[in-house]
Amino acid sequence: MTAGVERDASEPAPPWIETEATVTSCRFQFARLNTFTLGIQTGEKFRIAFDYYAHGRLYSDEFQSPVAIPQNERIAVSYNPLHPEQNSRTSGPSASSTRSPLIAIGIMGSIVLSLLWLGMMRACN
Repeated sequence: MTAGVERDASEPAPPWIETEATVTSCRFQFARLNTFTLGIQTGEKFRIAFDYYAHGRLYSDEFQSPVAIPQNERIAVSYNPLHPEQNSRTSGPSASSTRSPLIAIGIMGSIVLSLLWLGMMRACN
């Protein structure tokens, strides 16, 4: 395979490469009191940020953890050699991408309830 040529779909993906990452920060996440979570804390209370090198370039990412990991601690991480920004510590879709539909549903619900309330108030007059 040469640079700039797409891979054949039948070729197996190369194995991910393991390297060490350095923890750059560890923050405690407080349970947010809002309509969707009702202030209930999830099991993953710490937001861990880390840096790792892949192909001579520095990448940064973060993940949630149930335990604190001290700053400057070395942790194992694997990354996709074809897309080094993808790593084994990132936990799927970000919170913002899963929260967006909930926010839209909440906004639509409040609009519907407001219209119902307005209709009931006008009927009383």
